[in-house]
Amino acid sequence: MSPQPERRQITGFSNPTVKYLRSLREKKHRKASGKFLAEGLRLLTDARECGHLPEMLVMASGRDPHPLLDALEREVLAAGGDVIETSPDILSKITGKANPQAVAGVFAEFDTSLAALNRGKAKIWLVAQALRDPGNLGTMLRTGDAVGAGGLILIDDCADPFSVEAVRASMGAIFTQQVAQARWEDFLPWLRAGEGQLVAASLRDAVPYRSAPYRAPCFILVGNESQGLPEEYETASDLRVTMPMKGRADSLNAAVAGAVLAYEVLAALDN
Repeated sequence: MSPQPERRQITGFSNPTVKYLRSLREKKHRKASGKFLAEGLRLLTDARECGHLPEMLVMASGRDPHPLLDALEREVLAAGGDVIETSPDILSKITGKANPQAVAGVFAEFDTSLAALNRGKAKIWLVAQALRDPGNLGTMLRTGDAVGAGGLILIDDCADPFSVEAVRASMGAIFTQQVAQARWEDFLPWLRAGEGQLVAASLRDAVPYRSAPYRAPCFILVGNESQGLPEEYETASDLRVTMPMKGRADSLNAAVAGAVLAYEVLAALDN
């Protein structure tokens, strides 16, 4: 009978596994390996409940016991994954946080092609163009989860959805929402090949967002944090909507604008 798999101990900063895990904080290493890092028991539990088990589970020694962590460890080992116990200091080096949570996991990156999307599975999809801030990206994933969106489509040069910062900001929504990455010249023909209304947050010939004629599936498009959407993208949209600005600010944060629009579209489509 073969021995049962069990966790292994790592005590040195120079261990090759530690170096590999630390490398996943850099985009080039994530792309080369096709893996990404996620941190926190709640996030890893959400992943497990969505059918995503980490290939490698890393736990801090001296942590408080927890039944969810025990269940996660059993499932990772049963699936042939690797379970590692190390010091809080080493885990801090791996995650890049001074006070890391007690557990982290390594996951395989998902298919982010447009072909992997089923536009008919949801009434709402979020689309972000040139979104540069990983915190905003994570927030948009959380918004998508909250409104029951199908996922987030990242257009042109956006932040990496699999970065530690974006995954952390998503609060687990990286595992509940589909993510696609595409250039505008590829996205628009894909969209026009099937059903879908493209709604842009805009000031150009826009109608008030509270009275706009939304229809499903609705693709809500927001632009870059500082520059907004290119004119060409706004012109190609089926509907341009604007939100009132009562104060001195001339625009909302991109992720906030996406959330406001998403809830308005949800209310309209549910009526």
